[in-house]
Amino acid sequence: MTRFNTSRRARAHRGFMLVELALVLAVIGLIIGAVSIGKDVQRNAEYTKIANKFLDQWKMAYDQYYQRTGTVLGDCQQAPTYMVNGAHTNIGFRNACERRGGQPVAGIPENFMGTGYKICEGQGYRPGQTGYGDARLSRQSLRDLMVRHGVRLPPGRGEGHEDRYAYQDSNGNTSEVQVCFQWNPAGTASGAGNVMVIRGLTPDLARYLDQVIDGKPDSREGRFRIQGRAPHTQANDANAPGTAWEANNTIASNIYGNHHSSNDTTAIGANNPSGATARGRQYDEDRVTLLTAHWVMEQ
Repeated sequence: MTRFNTSRRARAHRGFMLVELALVLAVIGLIIGAVSIGKDVQRNAEYTKIANKFLDQWKMAYDQYYQRTGTVLGDCQQAPTYMVNGAHTNIGFRNACERRGGQPVAGIPENFMGTGYKICEGQGYRPGQTGYGDARLSRQSLRDLMVRHGVRLPPGRGEGHEDRYAYQDSNGNTSEVQVCFQWNPAGTASGAGNVMVIRGLTPDLARYLDQVIDGKPDSREGRFRIQGRAPHTQANDANAPGTAWEANNTIASNIYGNHHSSNDTTAIGANNPSGATARGRQYDEDRVTLLTAHWVMEQ
């Protein structure tokens, strides 16, 4: 009898240990899952902060500049061209701000020279580091123009760095969003007219911002588009399906090269629409490839 009871207790003890082990493993699994989910939640919160407290506030600053001066950023107040950086353009061999009446040509953007320069606060990323199609840099300072007219700037990265915002990509590498403004000529696939230029976006951040601004992530349509897209040329392109945002988080950034695809086969930029579904190196230590977007302004 005693031997039987001892055997039962031993089996019960072994069973209890198995239950304990199963509970411990379940708890460990829950903790690991919570950590993974927590990282995604934190990243989504950071993306929301970039949209609401940085880009939206820069759009408000641009609109306030227009309301206070009656012109778009960097334009002539006495003879507006309605182009960003218009004060540094020429027409009829005269500066746009000094042009006289009775010009022999119409005062439309196509007849101005020196258009298309972007107004930034410093160069930031070199041309080609965040996709194709970077415009030349204007001599006008974004910060000086805003401060001169009493426009309050978003906090950004701090005093003097209001045009920049730091964040981490999905691999934990620090990236920087930079805001500029420029005028695009008619026919530009990323949007004609005055646009906010947003450099240094990871593909998933670009898709998120497009979803917030336009309601759907489409890099070819709406007010938020990718820079460097080749224009459509056929009549049936007008109602064609949109295009997914180039690249994805498995693609490494060619941050040290001049262009994405030509110098580094692991990086795919705005010249390769198939990059949305391409399979990159998938190294979790790589810097995720970066893109540039244009947000079309109302003025």
